[in-house]
Amino acid sequence: MKLIVQIPCHNEADHLPDTLAAIPRQVAGVDSVQVLVLDDGSNDETTAVALAHGADGVLRFPRRQGLARVFKAGLDAAIRSGADIIVNTDGDNQYDGTQIPDLVKPILAGEADMAVGDRDPGSLAHFSAAKRFLQRLGSGLMRQLSGTTVADSTSGFRAYSREAALRINVINDFTYTLETLIQAGSRRLRIADVPIRARHTPRKSRLAPTTLHYLKNAGGTMARAYAMYEPMKVFFYFGALFLLGATALGIRFLAVYFGPTAGGGNIQSLILAAILAIVGFQLLSLGLIADLLAANRKLLEEQLYRIRRRDSHALAVEGVAELPGVISSLEGRSA
Repeated sequence: MKLIVQIPCHNEADHLPDTLAAIPRQVAGVDSVQVLVLDDGSNDETTAVALAHGADGVLRFPRRQGLARVFKAGLDAAIRSGADIIVNTDGDNQYDGTQIPDLVKPILAGEADMAVGDRDPGSLAHFSAAKRFLQRLGSGLMRQLSGTTVADSTSGFRAYSREAALRINVINDFTYTLETLIQAGSRRLRIADVPIRARHTPRKSRLAPTTLHYLKNAGGTMARAYAMYEPMKVFFYFGALFLLGATALGIRFLAVYFGPTAGGGNIQSLILAAILAIVGFQLLSLGLIADLLAANRKLLEEQLYRIRRRDSHALAVEGVAELPGVISSLEGRSA
């Protein structure tokens, strides 16, 4: 049983030593623990510091790719290296690495496919009142969209079983935290909440420069992911809204036309009702087409899962089970 801890980083040379020092190298139920640092185009000494402080491997990108892409690349590298469980944590030392045994316990016990660290963000003292409110609101919305019970949807302290990692496909370029929850809910993966401690990080977020920027990108990510996995619901709701408006206007027109002031006009209501009805039926038709495309995508994802599983098994048979010192990725290099 191998556990690989992956740490996405961008200019985290100052925080990595403490982050790496807290990661336990012995976990009950696990034979070996390895650490993979994901250097997302850092222009400081992140790679050198990582190797000097005990990282078993570094996946380094010459240019910055963004958290979502780097996270997915780390999963692929960990799977190819024979990981049975993959833990993701941040390089800024926000999460307490000593709690990794608690995080992986539900997976080792066979009770979950994925575990999410719960910071209880709605009551964190170092969060502002506005941020606590937005965290509660966002997590509540994510529970509705994903059909899960995850309490802290934006937590980056997570653990995945090998099977869960093989099934994850991150499409967006912003963050993996939201999209993977919607995927997990769609695929009926078992998710466990694990209470964790979270430290205050004085530096600004590397994910988004402002709260408004984060809300805009996170909202777009949630909408796109939900529409991707539940297209019929999305188009049905919007289509039904337009058809409801058309019905209301149609009833109004009939009431006026056949009422006491019959023949009094109000042809505008009839025209608007017709337009709304056409748009509503078009949205329902688009929903049907999108649903058929989603079914085809599920078949493709199943094929991708089988290919990834077969390739990772072949690498394990060949004995490729160790992380090399530095893996230099050319992804994102200028042409």
